[in-house]
Amino acid sequence: MSQRLRNPAASCHAGGVLAISLALIQVTSAIPSHAQEHAARVISYNIRYLNTTDGEDIWKNRREAVIQTISLADIVGLQEVVAAQMEDIRAGTGELEWYGVGRDDGRQAGEMTPIGWRTKVFAAEDRGTFWLSDTPEEKGSRGWDAALPRIASWVRLRHRASDRQLLVVNTHFDHRGREARRNSAKLIRTWIANHRGDMPAVLTGDFNATASDAPLRVLFEEDQQAGTALRDARGLSPTEDPGPDSTWNGFRAIDAGRRIDYVLLAGRLKVTHFETLNPKTAAGRFASDHLPVSVQMDLAAED
Repeated sequence: MSQRLRNPAASCHAGGVLAISLALIQVTSAIPSHAQEHAARVISYNIRYLNTTDGEDIWKNRREAVIQTISLADIVGLQEVVAAQMEDIRAGTGELEWYGVGRDDGRQAGEMTPIGWRTKVFAAEDRGTFWLSDTPEEKGSRGWDAALPRIASWVRLRHRASDRQLLVVNTHFDHRGREARRNSAKLIRTWIANHRGDMPAVLTGDFNATASDAPLRVLFEEDQQAGTALRDARGLSPTEDPGPDSTWNGFRAIDAGRRIDYVLLAGRLKVTHFETLNPKTAAGRFASDHLPVSVQMDLAAED
């Protein structure tokens, strides 16, 4: 019997590392390289908040897989992030800079919708947060029939290689309020139309709605008076999504057809690849109760 087999602890550790490595190979192999000067990868990911009653799926068991996944991106929009998770993510993604505030007080309290960007690729020119309510500048405000305060955080980035500016907005719509989701879509669409100017815009988020539901229809609507219409990056990809047709798994199984997490685009941006990812932990479990979505874009292309 070999020394390796006589050391169960070492064997177990090696197996865990191998499992993560294999999972990451699976995640990265289908995504084109972003080494090109004008290419950028965007990932949107609801990482599940730090719930201590999640059993095998508690944050400490998922943390490494989540961080490894978002480290692949040049721009990241996360949802359900609380302050302790944000600390872990900052520590684990040294090449990314982050902006995010808590929805309860505009500082640390409550979930965040943080945005990360690779500092070698982008420089931040401006940033901020507004609340999804009739009083968007009021910290902690809750809109319409929403169960909780909801926010949208934004960053205006400058692409270093091209000097082109890009507006990035990240949000998480309410899980209960139908009116809140619909009005949140109207608010964000109008806000982007009023703030992007000639810049292209990227909207990432968990919308708690599918493409046929009212919030997404509002965002997709071609109506000049209503402001900027956004386009689903998945539908703009020249190739089919090789991943699941869903972004929800509930830590149990992928729920077919329940695609509620999106990357939406406005303005001159060309999608070269789209993929719904399925990262796993070392134990082979889902890294979150949502699946992340990844978009490869050409920032130099004219649509």
